[in-house]
Amino acid sequence: MSDAPKLSKSQAGNFFEDFRLGQIIRHATPRTITEGDVALNIALTGDRHALFCSDAFAASCGFPRAPIDPLLVFHVVFGKTVPDVSRNAVANLGYAEGRFLEPVFPGDTLAAASEVIGLKQNSNGKTGVVHVRTRGTNQAGETVLEYARWVMVNKRDATAPAPAEAAPTLQAAVAAEALVLPEGLAFPAGYDVALAGDPFLYEDYEVGEKIDHGDGITLEEAEHQLATRLYQNSAKVHFDAFAQKDSRFGRRLVYGGVVISLARALSFNGLANASLVLAINGGRHVNPLFAGGTVTAWSEVLEKADLGRAGALRLRLVALQDRPAGDFPLKNPQGEYEGSVLLDLDYWAAIPKRA
Repeated sequence: MSDAPKLSKSQAGNFFEDFRLGQIIRHATPRTITEGDVALNIALTGDRHALFCSDAFAASCGFPRAPIDPLLVFHVVFGKTVPDVSRNAVANLGYAEGRFLEPVFPGDTLAAASEVIGLKQNSNGKTGVVHVRTRGTNQAGETVLEYARWVMVNKRDATAPAPAEAAPTLQAAVAAEALVLPEGLAFPAGYDVALAGDPFLYEDYEVGEKIDHGDGITLEEAEHQLATRLYQNSAKVHFDAFAQKDSRFGRRLVYGGVVISLARALSFNGLANASLVLAINGGRHVNPLFAGGTVTAWSEVLEKADLGRAGALRLRLVALQDRPAGDFPLKNPQGEYEGSVLLDLDYWAAIPKRA
């Protein structure tokens, strides 16, 4: 027998020094979205937005059938990127310039590719921040989603030279005129607010208004792991209890996307008609969520825009852990996030108009 060492066929993922500015990464495993995925996503989040639950309701709004919830599209595309971008991450730091460009329906196949648009080694020499712009495409090659995100990634070797530093310029928010309404979307004059879940349309919201979504949902260990597996997000921090026992928190963390979807599902109570997410302007996962925590949520109307066929609300969605949302906690007088805050998300959503 040969004594030559065997080369490992398993992948360790990229460390900070492996990334290069302008690098294009095509991510593995295209994913065909099925009605089973939709049903499981509803089972795991409790989402009740009628547009994604009923083919008949979606048809009344101009769609051929119920589209896939844009957040499910986001999570699936995000999950494709994890093995290449954030397998060795310390933390996902933020999002920007996210736009949903084409609706996705059951039977569509999603694939993803990312471009490295920014790199900066941290002063400790052990980690660095990687900015990527990711595009999710369907089977026809059409871009259904694009977004930027930045993530802190470990170095494999602290003595390895840092790559050339570059900082991308990212918009604070997607401009209203850059929002894309799906082709064919046409909320009818007789839009059925009873079936949708509440009577409040575009004209009923005011900039600066805050909404306590009232409800809470306790997340179990099996639920968050099943949700993250649904998105094929392979980050060890969410699954590997053995590896995480020696980590900073000593246990598995809930994937931040699960927090986003739980908070959005809770926002049905007060924003039932703002169902179709058009853009993700930015977001921060402020504190970690662990199994057994109860998520509550509140929203603030930041901006309004008339897009012709529909209105659009720019919304701040704040998720909390183990605290009622009625006093709208966010930051303390020193400008620091309060300890109960899990998520601070800024996004645009389409909503029917009365006229």
